[in-house]
Amino acid sequence: MNTSTPRKTLLQRLSGACLALAGWRAEVAEPLPPRCLIIGAHHTTWWDLIVTLLLMGATGVRFRWIAKDSLFRAPLGWLLRALGGMPVRRGAKANFVGQMVAAFQADPELRVAMVPEGTRRRVDHWKTGFYYIAHGAGVPIVLGYADYAKRCVGLGPVLLPSGDLDADFARYRAFYGAVTGRFPQFQGAVRHVAELQAKPDKSSQV
Repeated sequence: MNTSTPRKTLLQRLSGACLALAGWRAEVAEPLPPRCLIIGAHHTTWWDLIVTLLLMGATGVRFRWIAKDSLFRAPLGWLLRALGGMPVRRGAKANFVGQMVAAFQADPELRVAMVPEGTRRRVDHWKTGFYYIAHGAGVPIVLGYADYAKRCVGLGPVLLPSGDLDADFARYRAFYGAVTGRFPQFQGAVRHVAELQAKPDKSSQV
């Protein structure tokens, strides 16, 4: 029986070297299931995409990532698609959640990443589309991160949504409370809109 560690590909070695030269490391807490939705937080800079691409390259873990369709226009649209980008149209008319649930149901090996903050600017709550996509498709949520304080990019716990939004968001809040984005002042509050309505953010009041 061959128990030797598989040899790293050239892409894995190059990506790992780039991270190491920058003083970073990549880590994956546990094997990812064939179908899952990966969230990335805190999203405060375009550098998050760069370190995420290096994470995929260094670990060999493959997944697609969602971004607004306007980013995929010429001249760089083809490159973003080649790197795993998946353009989407948001909004009520687009029925984004329904489209993504259908995509998961049609593909037994779909891994997709998205940012629940929805922007690099500070927001007072997360969008919950990711949660309802995962819950509707019956796929787990993987907690992804780029921690600029620890200089580590990785994929953390794999959590199946329970249907209890408050309880699950409490778990996300506990995990991301130890993660520092490149610009901490732009980190979004890890809560959903109903929590915001129940507990206003006094720090944002003038």
